[in-house]
Amino acid sequence: MRGMDAASVDMVLTSPPYDNLRTYNGYTFDFESTAREIQRVLKPGGVCVWVVGDATVKGSETGTSFRQALFFKEIGMNLHDTMIYRKNSLTFPDKNRYYQCFEYMFVFSKGKPNTANLIQDKVNKQANKTITGNYREIDGSLKEMSGSKNKRSIKEKGVRWNIWDYNTGWKHSYSEDFLRGHPAIFPKKLAEDHILSWSNEGDTVLDPFLGSGTTLLAAQELNRNGIGIEISEEYCEIARKRLSTPPTQNQKPLPTVQ
Repeated sequence: MRGMDAASVDMVLTSPPYDNLRTYNGYTFDFESTAREIQRVLKPGGVCVWVVGDATVKGSETGTSFRQALFFKEIGMNLHDTMIYRKNSLTFPDKNRYYQCFEYMFVFSKGKPNTANLIQDKVNKQANKTITGNYREIDGSLKEMSGSKNKRSIKEKGVRWNIWDYNTGWKHSYSEDFLRGHPAIFPKKLAEDHILSWSNEGDTVLDPFLGSGTTLLAAQELNRNGIGIEISEEYCEIARKRLSTPPTQNQKPLPTVQ
């Protein structure tokens, strides 16, 4: 990222190595330097989606994810949303705690986000009924909701919750045998949903921990420009193979893999 121009990227979507949960061919990274570079290359109003989890060491979760979130705030990024990526499976069942089935998706913004195309696919149980109700002011007094005052009806579908559910693993989120060479592939649908939410067609999306290439594949299919950085040549080859299909007429050219 040090070779990239400042304020040149509209969005960052990435999932860095989590503590010691995976070896990633033995590579580690300097988190603080990486966070500062992400902040530098993002345009004002750009968004970074940081998908991360914590290891459990000697009976205690590390809390690394929280420390990372607080550091992003320290360097001037806004913690725009704390989201949950809930999986349909678990890897390491514990005997003395509830089964771990989620990871964090911290959404940071460099100032107010330029783009927020919130996905509206949550079916409203009270659809078509007239909005009624009040909300409480900071002083404790009640005030009628604007929708109630104007007799508006509840829509068929509304903005989804910030807990997103995805099927994971081979034959669920991917089916190509060669992808099994990477230890942690997040669902393409997850990447698609975030790219749709926080960027527009023609924007540039960066993944500084490219891995198997999921972010670039989603960016390509959604007509965004993609840049991927990956230190492992083995994983670069997996990503190149995954991205080798020529784009359709309406898609952007193949993204850059470094």
